[in-house]
Amino acid sequence: MSASDFRQEFIEFAVNRNVLCFGEFKTKAGRMSPYFFNAGLFNDGNSLYKIGQFYAKAILAAELPFDMLFGPAYKGIPLVSATTIALSESGNNYSFCFNRKEIKDHGEGGSVVGSSLVGKVLIVDDVISAGVSVHESFSFIQASGAIPCGVIIALDRMERGRGSLSAAQEVRQMYGIPVISIVNLDNIVSYLQGRSDMALNLSAVEKYREQYGVT
Repeated sequence: MSASDFRQEFIEFAVNRNVLCFGEFKTKAGRMSPYFFNAGLFNDGNSLYKIGQFYAKAILAAELPFDMLFGPAYKGIPLVSATTIALSESGNNYSFCFNRKEIKDHGEGGSVVGSSLVGKVLIVDDVISAGVSVHESFSFIQASGAIPCGVIIALDRMERGRGSLSAAQEVRQMYGIPVISIVNLDNIVSYLQGRSDMALNLSAVEKYREQYGVT
């Protein structure tokens, strides 16, 4: 399966799960967006298995060298687990871990669950909005003596933040690490272009992109 094929397949999967919806939705920035993506709806065994497969395909397609994976609490925990399993099914066995929000003071203690943070670490998350989660993950990984080497997310909206850059571009500029996405707004536009029944949605997305998009 080519990279473009799995990205279009992911969009169809997300639409069928109502994870990717089209209409009118208010974003955290107060903008009226013609589409909305809610990764929290990957909430059963079948969908979690499939989302792990898509993360793994995007990671392998990017050919980014790394030693292990990290999932920031809380949404990153099931995502990094599913992704690690999917990678192992393709013969790529990696260790992974995630953090606790509160440090445990009994048992094994500490704030890391799973493998110790070592080497080059790929961060697995759902989306990047203001970049707060990435900043916290970056600091957490560095404090453990490991090296954050990239971020993988489900969707890059390719939309301006408070400045002229998108959230993903800000992360690249601030930390000097790549941000990989399973799909981005280009892929969504391509999907809509192939759906004659969604011409109005395509028009709304293109107008929104003209107003808020980045290149």
